[in-house]
Amino acid sequence: MAGTDRGKSGATADLGPVIVLVEPQLGENIGMVARAMLNCGLTALRLVRPRDGWPNPAAVAASSGADCVIEAVEVHETTEAAIADLHRVYVTSARERGMVKPVVTARRAAEEMRALAARGERVGLLFGPERSGLFNDDIALGDVIVQVPLNPAYSSLNLAQAVLLLAYEWYQLGDDTPARELPLHGGVPAEKGQLIGFFERLEETLDAVGFFFPPEKRPGMVRNLRNMFERAGLTEQEVRTLQGILSALQGAKLRRAPRSEPQSEA
Repeated sequence: MAGTDRGKSGATADLGPVIVLVEPQLGENIGMVARAMLNCGLTALRLVRPRDGWPNPAAVAASSGADCVIEAVEVHETTEAAIADLHRVYVTSARERGMVKPVVTARRAAEEMRALAARGERVGLLFGPERSGLFNDDIALGDVIVQVPLNPAYSSLNLAQAVLLLAYEWYQLGDDTPARELPLHGGVPAEKGQLIGFFERLEETLDAVGFFFPPEKRPGMVRNLRNMFERAGLTEQEVRTLQGILSALQGAKLRRAPRSEPQSEA
């Protein structure tokens, strides 16, 4: 889905989690991580011993315009150096590591990180190399392990997917987008009087063509028709359009009506 609008101000999270990639292997993957981060308003990216060095032109190309993330990347020689200024570190792992550490879902991790950030604590999310994931020594540096509940028979995420999933959970907790809405694009919802006027005219038209049959079922059929149009949430313009359709149909009916034959004189 492409939805970039350079004219809109970006929503960035200065207190959002720092994303730390330990020994990332491909520049393309780093670029896609930057893209995933900026989609969710995160901009702090740190690399630990990137295999192909840094800067990496492949990362710039794959970031699809997430330049503010790429240009601010920090590179460190050790994981310890990359997390030195952080208060809490969440480490990601899809496998059991035999360590006694709290294990949380991505959603719970986002909730906890939001609470920590609200207290002024700097939080980091640690991700391992694409092929092997984090090393046990790196996991030992973390406070909490994050595991994503996925298909137990196949829970393989690439690096950018894993970052996006956790970044998305973080972003959603601070987003107030309505779960459902109907943009009217300048239109105005129709008043009940307008709707009732349309209903009555529609019903008169249907009466004229014998639609309501048998007659004893007319009340129920009218209710069904009205409910159908009420569910549509019509605007004033849409009601006027429907009235215009009725006018056109009525006019066409009059034009098609056969003329009565003149009576012959006796």
